[in-house]
Amino acid sequence: MNYDIKNLNLSERGRLRIEWATENMPVLKLIRERFKREEPLKGVKISCCLHVTSETANLMVTLKSGGAKVVLCASNPLSTQDDVAASLVRDYEIPVFAVNGEDKGTYYQHIDAVLNLHPQITMDDGADLVSTIHSQRTELIPQIIGGTEETTTGVIRLRSLEKAGLLKFPLIAVNDSKTKHFFDNRYGTGQSTIDGILRATNHLLAGSTFVVCGYGWCGRGLAQKAKGMGAKVIVTEVDPLKGIEATMDGFWVMPLEEAAPMGDIFVTLTGDINVIRKEHFLKMKDGAIVANSGHFNVEIDLKGLEAITKEKRVVREYVEEYRLKNGRRINLLGEGRLINLVAAEGHPAYVMDMSFANQALAAEYLRREGDKLDPKVYKVPTRIDDQIAKLKLSSMGIEIDELTPEQVEYLSSWQMGT
Repeated sequence: MNYDIKNLNLSERGRLRIEWATENMPVLKLIRERFKREEPLKGVKISCCLHVTSETANLMVTLKSGGAKVVLCASNPLSTQDDVAASLVRDYEIPVFAVNGEDKGTYYQHIDAVLNLHPQITMDDGADLVSTIHSQRTELIPQIIGGTEETTTGVIRLRSLEKAGLLKFPLIAVNDSKTKHFFDNRYGTGQSTIDGILRATNHLLAGSTFVVCGYGWCGRGLAQKAKGMGAKVIVTEVDPLKGIEATMDGFWVMPLEEAAPMGDIFVTLTGDINVIRKEHFLKMKDGAIVANSGHFNVEIDLKGLEAITKEKRVVREYVEEYRLKNGRRINLLGEGRLINLVAAEGHPAYVMDMSFANQALAAEYLRREGDKLDPKVYKVPTRIDDQIAKLKLSSMGIEIDELTPEQVEYLSSWQMGT
């Protein structure tokens, strides 16, 4: 079996982490049991570019249980859990191409390696796999049934590809599933981003001014958690509706230029480029902390920061201090990459359970229906979303009401009024 990981001897520790995550992923566990019986993915080749974590490992095992031939590479150079990668290779015989800290060249070599499987289905976290196929590996396109995308950033890229008329096969926007972005993005990102910041800095949030750049579902979750820990939260936005919502949720809303001198901690979660720029750094307090929890490090203008820096040094693991030409210091966390995965462990397994249940069932759907779909970006079918929600409630021991026949009739009728 071909693979490229850091150290196969880390597998025992990785296996324990995978088993721990399994116990907190009851929905995926139920799907895996059904997949073992039915093998709905038998013979299907799936290339995956995802964060190599214990939660992702459970998805890989589920897909393999369904009969698929699976191969995995990292979707971020700093997010790989090397022990998990080792366990996937040794204990589950799933090829992995991922090493924590790999350089850009190696990162793309690993993407190329998983594409050498000649996949029928792709799984992406940020759309680098699909982007590489469309730009460099076009010979693979005829045999691809479709793919899935996990993130807001990736869906933005795919919709741009579709809008340009260049998308060559159907993609399922898993991120747009209600059981994904309402929970993973909001509760997962909120908690794990705080976790990463605290592990990297040990900073006290209570009384700090915390600036959240972007009020999508990830930003909502982070603002909520920071407020809950006693921080004074400022939200910056470009969308007027989200600006109103953040205001009515009790947060200060203002342009980043005004927030820059006020903030102690700044976090970007927008999916866009150069959100925090040179002019903002120059206005920040001495010792300001800057982090990113959007998918790519492009959200922070690192070139602009370098241009106004006279010296820099690593002061803590995951913390690089930039001393600016104006004498002030900016502390950049995790090289501007996903702080919740660089310095912490990413989203808790309990919330990733629903996200990866979407991935597994979307792959099954593509196997069954993919050849009937046009090359567009689709949402996860509502029935799959509802099925996952019901399974999650059941795993939590929670029951809800059902509509009576009379209520069903009323909701479907236009004649019945006051």
